[in-house]
Amino acid sequence: MAQIEAGPIKFDLSHRDLMYDQGVCIRVLGDVDGDEKQLLRFDCFDQLPHYHYDPEGSNEKHDIDKTTAGHPVGWSVKQFRTNMPAMLRHAGAEELAKEINVAELNKTLDEVEETARQMAVDDRSTVTHNKGDVIIDSGAIRFGLEFRELSVGRGLAVHVLGTVAEQEIEILAFDCFDTDPHYHYGPRNKNIRIYWDQTSVPNPLRWTLDQFKDRKLSAMIERAGYPGIVAELDEDLIQQKLVEVESTALAIEKQNA
Repeated sequence: MAQIEAGPIKFDLSHRDLMYDQGVCIRVLGDVDGDEKQLLRFDCFDQLPHYHYDPEGSNEKHDIDKTTAGHPVGWSVKQFRTNMPAMLRHAGAEELAKEINVAELNKTLDEVEETARQMAVDDRSTVTHNKGDVIIDSGAIRFGLEFRELSVGRGLAVHVLGTVAEQEIEILAFDCFDTDPHYHYGPRNKNIRIYWDQTSVPNPLRWTLDQFKDRKLSAMIERAGYPGIVAELDEDLIQQKLVEVESTALAIEKQNA
């Protein structure tokens, strides 16, 4: 967490991990009627970046389209440089907007941007799993299978492994637990975690195997951030190996029932 003074306002920076999304949060604080108030909040998340006017009041929210805006941190700082008085007025802080010295603010924003970008790298939440007790080679990728018993739940874990810069990396992970089952895109990279709805997906292992059989792996690996591995996939070989993956996974699950 960091705070940077900028005349009548203050930038409060922190990294937020919401399980399903993560990124740097930049809050703009200012004194309103004698109390410090959160006027603006920019959630520069990986998946669904957005920002709020008057988060503690009207809480008007707008999405940031990464396709047109680019990196959420860079886009947010650009708004501070060009639109800060207007944004403060829109958030209901008319008097503070009048006090903004744009030239002085821009000097501070270099530090804000540098701090935010460094925080996005240093504070990113990632996980490192075991690669599995049984490894099944499938060309450019390998499937690792293991039964995990944790305080939060138990069940089969399926790891999809690949080689990046001569190092073995976990690309995808499917934790088919009896409690809070979920899967990860890029556990060592983006670490996007998605929790299954156990009403619509009562058997996460079956769902996982079905995605593999339906040739969804290439799209999932792409989303995880490894297009180079996608280009090397041998889909026919993977489909052949999935017979062994499925039989082994079901056998391990049965042994630990």
